[in-house]
Amino acid sequence: MSYEENARIISDDIFDLVNSCFDEEKSSRNNEGRVNFFDTYKDYFVLTDDGSYSINSKEINHKVETLHTSTGAISESFEKFIKPMKFNYNKDLAILDICAGLGYNSSAAIADFMKNSSKSSLTIDMVEISHATLACGLLVPSPINEHDITKKAIEDELIAQDYATLNMEKTEIPENITINVYIEDARQTVQKLKDNTYDAIFLDPFSQNMAPELFSLEFFKEFKRIIKDDGIVATYTSSAPIRAAFIEAGFYIGQGPIFGRKQGGTLASPNPLMLDTSLPKNDEIRIALSDVGIPFRDPGLNNMSEYILEKRTEERHIARHNTKISSAVKTPIFLACEMDDEKLKRRVERNLAKMNIPSTTSKEAFYIVECEKNYSKKQDSENNSRNRILDMEKRLKKVKSGNYG
Repeated sequence: MSYEENARIISDDIFDLVNSCFDEEKSSRNNEGRVNFFDTYKDYFVLTDDGSYSINSKEINHKVETLHTSTGAISESFEKFIKPMKFNYNKDLAILDICAGLGYNSSAAIADFMKNSSKSSLTIDMVEISHATLACGLLVPSPINEHDITKKAIEDELIAQDYATLNMEKTEIPENITINVYIEDARQTVQKLKDNTYDAIFLDPFSQNMAPELFSLEFFKEFKRIIKDDGIVATYTSSAPIRAAFIEAGFYIGQGPIFGRKQGGTLASPNPLMLDTSLPKNDEIRIALSDVGIPFRDPGLNNMSEYILEKRTEERHIARHNTKISSAVKTPIFLACEMDDEKLKRRVERNLAKMNIPSTTSKEAFYIVECEKNYSKKQDSENNSRNRILDMEKRLKKVKSGNYG
């Protein structure tokens, strides 16, 4: 299976139907297939709570999920990718939308820009590996008027690549908005982009287990190169390896909005002052001290997902009890804590002993997490999640080597 086939996430049924629709359009030059597609195959689309539509993923680990939260597909775009931004609408803006999918995140950005800006310009670079997924963006009803602008850009590129044939989208793209659509592996796209370009990067792959290559340390190093000093990366995930990769790539990190999930997503920026909210304290501790905080790695930005996942599993195994505390039973979060559950305490302290930490209340335990005494939900340039995580990493290393005090 090719990387493109592996990376495509929409269900096989809708994938085949969409391709057939556009193949028929090309051969007949008839617009009926596209015009009638949604009504004919409406059952393949999923209505979310805010009235916008999503589509189902292909089967992954015997499960089928929608591409967006059931709480609201277009609402998710505004809540997770637009509201956290601190755009200066008096200046020209540039946004990179990775895994653009149906185009909702870009459409939300256009809506916010048109509402707040009168003189500046907006450039959006949309990246999506699947022609059929982008084509689904043409076939769903537009949840907001600005989605029609995005549709026009998608259609233009699909025609340019000989996937679509007919110009059916009549909405004009405003003169102060430029939308570039890249239908390719995002890892190859980012390497072609200029330094210090983007005010925001929207990172919206389906999942880390399906596309770890789009959450890798090497990918984020490219982000660090192409983002502006005051830019913000937004992603929906709260996963420890992703947050760890951002830190290793040189970013500050913070908690993103909570919408449709129990936990908030992740925001990252080269500038700590662009991020308001710290990660939860236990998240910081696990990222800093546990093998769960080992990032995904993709040397060369060209490896398959399975290889990246396997290599991380191997690295976690090597690090466990050597450079990192075991993630079993969330061991690190009990440092500097009294424990009443004796059975759990024995398991935790067996794991700690392998890192030269005698107990959860030993001087070594208190030393490692000392910086968390100053934990504040509100971040600043000094007291923030990145600095605390790096401090705990250094202290664990000293304790393991017996060289601290």
